[in-house]
Amino acid sequence: LRPSFLLHFHPCHPHFLYVGRTSTALFVLLHPCAVPLSRRTFAAEAKKTYSREKPHVNIGTIGHVDHGKTTLTAAITKVLADAGGANYKKYEDIDNAPEEKARGITINASHVEYTTSNRHYAHTDCPGHADYVKNMITGTAQMDGCILVVAATDGQMPQTREHLLLARQIGVEHVVVFINKADAVEDKEMLDLVEIEIRELLTEFGYDGENTPVVIGSALCALENKQPELGVNAVLKLLEIVDSYVPLPKRELEKPFLLPIEGVYSIPGRGTVVTGTMERGIIKKGDDCEFVGHNRSFKSVVTGIEMFHKSLDRAEAGDNLGALVRGLKREDVRRGMVMCKPGSIMPHQKVKAQIYVLSKEEGGRHKPFVTNFMPVMFSLTWDMACRVTLPANKEMVMPGEDTSLTLTLRQPMVLEKGQRFTLRDGNRTIGTGLVTEILTVTDDDHCNWG
Repeated sequence: LRPSFLLHFHPCHPHFLYVGRTSTALFVLLHPCAVPLSRRTFAAEAKKTYSREKPHVNIGTIGHVDHGKTTLTAAITKVLADAGGANYKKYEDIDNAPEEKARGITINASHVEYTTSNRHYAHTDCPGHADYVKNMITGTAQMDGCILVVAATDGQMPQTREHLLLARQIGVEHVVVFINKADAVEDKEMLDLVEIEIRELLTEFGYDGENTPVVIGSALCALENKQPELGVNAVLKLLEIVDSYVPLPKRELEKPFLLPIEGVYSIPGRGTVVTGTMERGIIKKGDDCEFVGHNRSFKSVVTGIEMFHKSLDRAEAGDNLGALVRGLKREDVRRGMVMCKPGSIMPHQKVKAQIYVLSKEEGGRHKPFVTNFMPVMFSLTWDMACRVTLPANKEMVMPGEDTSLTLTLRQPMVLEKGQRFTLRDGNRTIGTGLVTEILTVTDDDHCNWG
């Protein structure tokens, strides 16, 4: 150390005292009254507060693998970033899991936020890869409306049908179509054919195919600032249509809060955070909460709430949030459980349900099924094997049929009257249904599962 350096307070950080420095390093002592740097940093971050100035809507992209869903998501953030309505998220930032980067596909549903002139959006980028339909179901379950992305070079493909079908089953009623990669198609008739094909598909799955808005463009052109009509202008047109075509959802704010848990993360120095989209109700910092599901139940307190790295005093139905919970450990909770108002939710193992069994043409089973058939039930963010029991007067259920039946789960999960679910067998969606009655489990039910 050179003696020419005097002991003094740092002008920008008054809690630090200079001791001296070499040519490569500055040596400091922490003043006794100093605030730890980690706490100072957190305090700065905490100043970012989510402002509920515009109505919040959950939107997302669905469609076949490699048709450009993630590219479109990135393009939307870039176009809106130029107008001050978003932070630009690169393709690589959205496909942020190691497996996704290595394979160039989206595996888990990813979330970004942006603001248009009328609304604040949480945008879910759903995986298109066939092996990850479970995560895609979680994504569509959170949407108030969706953007179906179809490549002009391919037209409809297997996951185009399956994603649209799942969206319909889970209750996503409003779809806007974006025909992507239009810059790679020279023949305009090809674009017209793809549009006709998609409108027919929408009609087939119960949507208003004739009046569904269709935008033709290129997400890549928007990212690279090429061909404005297909690029930036097409993305702006898409957002204007989403603003007007997807209605503001009615939120169930008066009911006890329910947060289906999508993810669990350990934040160094802070604790464990659970993430998901609020199904109903309102939650405030300091509220008591209960975790239910996967044969577990315990209570705690919500100590912090964030939405896209901005703090909230309260979150409400429809918000995509992270909640910091007192004393929670990473291994205490897992995806598929719910966080709810204490005493408001009970797990159940046996229900009566009304289901529609998909026909062969809709991508469902080719053959009927009978009592003791064992599909997998998907609801909220959980999935669980279940056993089918048909009514006494019914021997089998044919594809394309609507019927009442009983479902017994391998273990109790969060189920309520009126709750929607999807049934899958192997890699195929075979039906969709609604819980009509909660039933009591008998000793025979336990014996059947061994």
